[in-house]
Amino acid sequence: MKIFKILSIALALSMGFVVASAPVWAEGDAKRGKKVFNKCKACHKLVAGKKAVGPSLHGMFGRTAGTAKKFKFSKDLKAAGAKGLVWNDETFLAYMAKPKKFIGALIGKKKAKTRMAFNGLKKEKDRVNLLAYLKEASK
Repeated sequence: MKIFKILSIALALSMGFVVASAPVWAEGDAKRGKKVFNKCKACHKLVAGKKAVGPSLHGMFGRTAGTAKKFKFSKDLKAAGAKGLVWNDETFLAYMAKPKKFIGALIGKKKAKTRMAFNGLKKEKDRVNLLAYLKEASK
């Protein structure tokens, strides 16, 4: 069922549709999301322009995937951005479930080759809480 949701989002994005819904992050707990971010902070920073192993997540929402300045993205992530992947609540949540499969579905591969080694967050509540935290912390 989850893969169906990921593929549905991928199809909608590839066709240029915008997924409209109430802000999902409003359902999350930013305090708990900060704890989830501990899994991310070794590779990602929240300060504008400050990269680490991964790009800065500051201002990511509304940005086309693979376009953050001063960071070398994989060809597959750039291809997903070229196909219209823009980071918003829905795309972020789907990506964080299974990053390589999500990007792969967008670009027509079973599993994308990206630079991110993280396999995703299994618990939906962790993803929603992380989203709430990032929406607050990455403005």
